[in-house]
Amino acid sequence: MKKLLLNLTIFILFFNSFTYAQSNLDDDVNLISSCVACHGQNGISPNEEWPNLAGQKKQYLIIQLNNFKQSQRVNVLMSPISKMLNEKQIEAIANYYSNLGL
Repeated sequence: MKKLLLNLTIFILFFNSFTYAQSNLDDDVNLISSCVACHGQNGISPNEEWPNLAGQKKQYLIIQLNNFKQSQRVNVLMSPISKMLNEKQIEAIANYYSNLGL
């Protein structure tokens, strides 16, 4: 129960910043800042519950975000966030994290 409340709190806190990023499609910095909350500034997660994204292959990240978006993979945080992303945003996120070194 504590874990669920933590996840929901984080989602609510960052939902507003993510909504702002959604309204400004050309600003990849704002888009990535929504991801940083869980996946870390340099793609290294501050907590074991969320995966590191730095250095992941671009195509892998695109597939996983689309899986969340299409409900083929379900997570209390990633599922609703991914549903708000368009193809360009998914590619921008995947490109950013795939180019970060470990």
